[in-house]
Amino acid sequence: MAAILTSLRNTVIAGFVLAALLVLLFLKSGGSLDFAFCAFFVRWLHVGSGVMWIGLLWYFNFVQIPNMPKIPDEQKPAIGKVIAPAALFWFRWGAMSTIFFGIVLAYLNGYLLDAYTLGATNGFAVPKDTAIGIGMWLGTIMWFNVWFIIWPNQKIALGIVDAPADAKPKAARTAMLFSRTNTMLSVPMLFAMVSAQNIY
Repeated sequence: MAAILTSLRNTVIAGFVLAALLVLLFLKSGGSLDFAFCAFFVRWLHVGSGVMWIGLLWYFNFVQIPNMPKIPDEQKPAIGKVIAPAALFWFRWGAMSTIFFGIVLAYLNGYLLDAYTLGATNGFAVPKDTAIGIGMWLGTIMWFNVWFIIWPNQKIALGIVDAPADAKPKAARTAMLFSRTNTMLSVPMLFAMVSAQNIY
């Protein structure tokens, strides 16, 4: 067991093996790999990606940013050169996979257009479309912020790309403000997404 748990790669592989065993159990109990299972599988990928994305968003805002002033200056390069770039990699690709699988899921379930129009295409007759649509729009805004505002500014702030020294504090502040914006939006986004599952 230690050989599995001391290696992140082995731990993740073991997690997927356990999930595959659950699929086999599902099939053995009479389930089938039909359209409904496909939609469920995409939803699972969407939720898993979202856990990675929002988990890292909350890590940045609840742990890293508030505690940076407490870290001695000589230790800060470890965060800026090692931890933050790695976390930002998983953060931005978590955002990308979350929105990708969310759009695929909405398409497979036939509500992509209805959700993105907040139910206008069906005369606002389906509250679920409005709820999931609000969640999708908030998620889309957050995804945009990650890829087109937070990440470009973080590259400047962390010195990943060449930029004048005086540009770094401004870039860091911009990245922080949009990260806080995403933290704020994540609360109603999650509310809308979950509430849509309970509205008929």
